[in-house]
Amino acid sequence: MGEFTTLMARDGHQFQAYLAAPAGKARGGVVVIQEIFGVNQHIRAVTDGFAADGYTAIAPCMFDRIRRGIELGYSPAEIDEGRGYMQELQPEQTLKDLAAAIAVVKHAGRVATVGYCWGGAQSYRAACLLSIDCAVVYYGNAHDAGSPPRCPVLYHFGSEDKSIPPADVARIRALHPGGIFHVYEGAGHGFNCDLRPSYDAAAAALARRRTLEFLEQHLQGDDRPGRTAAS
Repeated sequence: MGEFTTLMARDGHQFQAYLAAPAGKARGGVVVIQEIFGVNQHIRAVTDGFAADGYTAIAPCMFDRIRRGIELGYSPAEIDEGRGYMQELQPEQTLKDLAAAIAVVKHAGRVATVGYCWGGAQSYRAACLLSIDCAVVYYGNAHDAGSPPRCPVLYHFGSEDKSIPPADVARIRALHPGGIFHVYEGAGHGFNCDLRPSYDAAAAALARRRTLEFLEQHLQGDDRPGRTAAS
């Protein structure tokens, strides 16, 4: 089980992050990027899961820029609330918070970001603009970050995702034709979260296996590209 710790971004902003350490020597670092629901029970469980798999894992509380302690469930009202918080954040602030989290886990070795929904879009931006070794995007609606990804990116989408329909997946493929894309037949938005009605156990298990294989390849393997300097 992890615990909360305090980080400081480059602009002096202090914020919380949920940090989980592996039992033995770390195989690398994983920055888990939250959905619009904050670092809630699900995101903490995901972070603990990566630690159990041997990675030093951290989930920065991105909504601390608004106020500390935001944790939401999945009701329609809470979805609207989370979207409101998301819209208050500036992209530059989010990148600073992610860079601070990356710096914390760099001691563990090579670093990946793994993001879900809004966090998936931020994982894509991290691949484009920050110094990481690979990134994973779960149903994140990525947009042009001004430069292409600098590292390998793995994408997971559901075929029945109403928030990111096939046309949006095609647009993301066009942004990053070198990415690795998986579309899970019958899965909807949020299929990885076992606390949501849209949870798809089979799709979640397969996506997790593919994610762990991807992390093994690019955080442990010898064929991964070298890092680029952070912007």
